[in-house]
Amino acid sequence: MVKPIIIILAAIPAIIAILIAVPLLTKSDIPYSASNPNDVVEIEYTKYQLKKVSFGVTERIGAQKTEILTIKNNGEMKYAVTEDGYPKPDVKSNLDEQTLRKLKALIKETGFISIPTESFPIRENVTDFQKSNIKIILNGRINEINWPEQNATDKFIPPIISMVETQLDKITEQIIE
Repeated sequence: MVKPIIIILAAIPAIIAILIAVPLLTKSDIPYSASNPNDVVEIEYTKYQLKKVSFGVTERIGAQKTEILTIKNNGEMKYAVTEDGYPKPDVKSNLDEQTLRKLKALIKETGFISIPTESFPIRENVTDFQKSNIKIILNGRINEINWPEQNATDKFIPPIISMVETQLDKITEQIIE
């Protein structure tokens, strides 16, 4: 029979592991601890609505709508839209401090700035699709990623890219309203 002291000694690491894991699993937000007030971040998020046009032998991809959201380190934002080749007036706004800190933490904590730039080829039969681009400058380090919507490519788009895209789309919707 096993001595009770061995059971107690074996249970201590398991209890400690549970105490550490439970808060990490139940927490849904990215911690702000990754956001350093001295960090300098600039974000340029571009979303294209593209259409493939065939001219018989050749094909061309053209943008039906282009949206550009620029966020400066101080929270200053600019939203520009070009639709059917005609630019609309720019909308300027400011991002609140809490949302800016959350965005900075999301980029730093998840390692978004370290994602390698890779190509996402478009399927042959796709004619209308959305393509996005994000350029992030974090403390002088630049990372630029281009990706199409998931149903326009056979490659897997990492969830962290989708998370950042969702946050930036929410900010864009707030500016439009």
